[in-house]
Amino acid sequence: MEIYLVGGAVRDKLLNYPSKDRDYVVVGSSVDEMLQQGFEQVGKDFPVFLHPDTKAEYALARTERKIGGGYKGFEVHASPEVTLEEDLLRRDLTINAMAQRADELIDPYGGKVDLEARILRHVSPHFTEDPLRILRVARFAARYAHLGFSVAPETMKLMQEMVSSGELALLTAERVWQEISRSLGEQSPDIFFEVLRQCDALAVILPELDVLFGVPQPAKHHPEIDTGIHTMMVLRQAAKLSDSAVVRFAALVHDLGKGLTKADNWPSHHGHEEMGLTALKTVATRLRIPNEFVDLAEKVMKYHTHCHRAFELKAATLLKVLEALGAFRQPQKLTSFLLACEADARGRKGFENKDYPQADWIKQAYFAANEVDPKEFVKRGLVGKKIGDAIHKRRLEVIQQLKHARAD
Repeated sequence: MEIYLVGGAVRDKLLNYPSKDRDYVVVGSSVDEMLQQGFEQVGKDFPVFLHPDTKAEYALARTERKIGGGYKGFEVHASPEVTLEEDLLRRDLTINAMAQRADELIDPYGGKVDLEARILRHVSPHFTEDPLRILRVARFAARYAHLGFSVAPETMKLMQEMVSSGELALLTAERVWQEISRSLGEQSPDIFFEVLRQCDALAVILPELDVLFGVPQPAKHHPEIDTGIHTMMVLRQAAKLSDSAVVRFAALVHDLGKGLTKADNWPSHHGHEEMGLTALKTVATRLRIPNEFVDLAEKVMKYHTHCHRAFELKAATLLKVLEALGAFRQPQKLTSFLLACEADARGRKGFENKDYPQADWIKQAYFAANEVDPKEFVKRGLVGKKIGDAIHKRRLEVIQQLKHARAD
């Protein structure tokens, strides 16, 4: 039995990049032998075990043979005869096909060279057998873009051919959303969607986003003109402002409605806020997106232009927005909303470092209105709906006073 550290841990160690995963491959062993050593078997499709003490994952060396469609259509062969090189050959990228034992690096497919050249390159033609790899490559590109990594031209060409074959449509909603949500947590999430667009996968995975490219906006407010480019700029700003994947997703989809407005009215997109809700619902249903993501995305989509015009809003409208956001029950929702709106305001050519005082004004109005104490109305003997009406009325008065004070 020989045990090797493999995959991401080896890659990130060579990059001097933080890594959480430590996966091992076991060569020359069997299921029975692993169980005798005290390992706990957890893999159903192939033999994967948890170490009895560290709980790290140990997998028997295996080969895979394509026998059906999608990412599940594989026949797995794990036995003591499978070599380390054969196990590494089935992996996606050369930088993920390295192994280490003590101080010895095993690198049969040139992963270290590609790592130094900052290239994401497929290991073998077997790459085409798993459509999920298209999304994984895009995610790795998003993770390491700031280090100068890019997708090898021949790998990009292969990904385009895979998309043309139609296999991408066989991926389950859960796996697609898993890769999207993971990418939103990477350092450069916009690169994930850019890579998917380059290989034509974005039109399959997120057609509602893909159609935004080429849709013009008014140059006065959007010097970058193109709605798709603006969306990527917004996502970049969101990544700078917040680590939250929920905030970043809201920033990503906030302008989906601009893909539904009439071309005859371009570059104007009147009503795109409400129109986008339909597209968002379609995406959320298709990809089974968690409610937490959908809820904030709906709020940002519907009210981001209100936020940009915060200084012009009547007190009643501002209070209505705060109530719609659920700010008085969950203040964090207001914080997340404002971050996504700020990302939208800065995600424009030449606006990247512009102040966004609207957020401070809305916070000020919220803090003042939140000081209204319900106990005051209970003491007066009000009950039920009358308490809520009284609170609303007093909050409105407070915001009106604040607006007058600001005007003075």
